[in-house]
Amino acid sequence: MTRRERLMATLRGEPVDRPAVSFYEIGMWQVDPDDPDPFNIYNHPSWRPLLELAENETDLMRAASPAMNPLPGAESSKFFISETWIENGSRYNRTTAKVAGRTLTSLTRRDPDVETVWTVEHLLKDLDDARAYLEIPDEVFTREPDFASLSAAEEELGDRGILMLDTADPICMAASLFSMADSTVIAFTERDLFHKLLEKWARIIQPTVEKVAREFPGRLWRICGPEYATEPYLPPTLFKEYVVTYTGPIVQAIEKHGGFARIHCHGRIKSELPYFVEMGTSAIDPIEPPPQGDVELSYVRREYGRDLVLFGNIEVSHIENMDPNEFEKLVAKTLRDGTEGEGKGFVLMPTSAPYGREITPTTMANYETMVRLTTSFA
Repeated sequence: MTRRERLMATLRGEPVDRPAVSFYEIGMWQVDPDDPDPFNIYNHPSWRPLLELAENETDLMRAASPAMNPLPGAESSKFFISETWIENGSRYNRTTAKVAGRTLTSLTRRDPDVETVWTVEHLLKDLDDARAYLEIPDEVFTREPDFASLSAAEEELGDRGILMLDTADPICMAASLFSMADSTVIAFTERDLFHKLLEKWARIIQPTVEKVAREFPGRLWRICGPEYATEPYLPPTLFKEYVVTYTGPIVQAIEKHGGFARIHCHGRIKSELPYFVEMGTSAIDPIEPPPQGDVELSYVRREYGRDLVLFGNIEVSHIENMDPNEFEKLVAKTLRDGTEGEGKGFVLMPTSAPYGREITPTTMANYETMVRLTTSFA
């Protein structure tokens, strides 16, 4: 089977020649190891063999989104001003919004040796900030998709894999406006206000997903955000209220047009697994093992494998730190747990990817083990 055929058969729950294997973000994003930008960690020589291994040997799920054009006359610059500068080697970005008589500000920092953007200051700090934010017209955030870039990306990828359309859901957009502590408290204590934020983002995201799913049907999607409502942050009752209510219709829009909605959800998911099925989700990732998560892959396969394609569940910390001999045992067990018995399909995949500038020999050896054991798995 080609890599594309293997992934599509996996998503449809059909027989495959072997399980698919993915390095998640490595191969998911197209990066340029020759770009000399000091903030490009991938230009370190140690990254090149890993990038080549991903491109040449893994079942690629390339993240893609259509080009998004603002609505005429609704440019965000009418409300938001952004400035970027370098300070002590780090890159900062400050966003300022003036609305309803209030000034809202956020600040992010990116360090040159770490592929992570840290939020130093969140845009919304209190309830009055949230109420002011709701005054910004939806049209400021609404975008009109242009599909030409998707067709070009799919053609370039060919039989090496499939495109994966990527979207945040309403809780991702609403909760990330606050610090994690503030969003959790507000979700508990100010439910009406939190619903208004979710409703706002549902009005923005839902029609866009519907358009893309209709014009570009039958593709894999990744939906990010439900982890904001998992335990220990929020109880299952609020997961149902905040995720099933607003993310469910997004899942259904994708599936209605023959697509495959994959929920991305770190952490503790055992109580939420029935809700993923209730929403009509095709697949989940990354199914973190304990202690980061609260459920074993073998349990998810046994109890939900007939309903869900499973993506996971190797912790990236194990890839970076575990002795290669021990890691080989872990991969072998994961492949068994993810495929035994009846079920739709399984993709061996880590929970994340390294984000530092250098790839160590241990890390490289463990990625090679993932490919070697999966390609020889019977």
